[in-house]
Amino acid sequence: MANKIRLVVGGLEYCILADEDEAYVRSVGDELNRRLDQISRRNPYLSTTMVAVLAALDLCDENKKALSEADDLRMQMKGYMEEAACARLEADEARREIDRLNRENQSLRKQQAKA
Repeated sequence: MANKIRLVVGGLEYCILADEDEAYVRSVGDELNRRLDQISRRNPYLSTTMVAVLAALDLCDENKKALSEADDLRMQMKGYMEEAACARLEADEARREIDRLNRENQSLRKQQAKA
């Protein structure tokens, strides 16, 4: 169910419909306000629209980089999972070989005991 939230961003009031809870939406609005204020303080000659566009570009840049990092981590995890699967197969093979050698050893001891 969508929540209706009144939010002030960049000095303007917006009515936001969101599936997320109000605290989350407010935290996103607060972060955007911080960015807008920061850009505006560094560049006082920019219009509100220019400040908003620069903030949007910054956020898009961060989003693309975060998605790329997430993809890299997924690939890294996939590699680790493949390595772990290979290690499990090798361990199973080693256990089977140990069992075979133990049986062979027991058989040889029995033969030696009979001789």
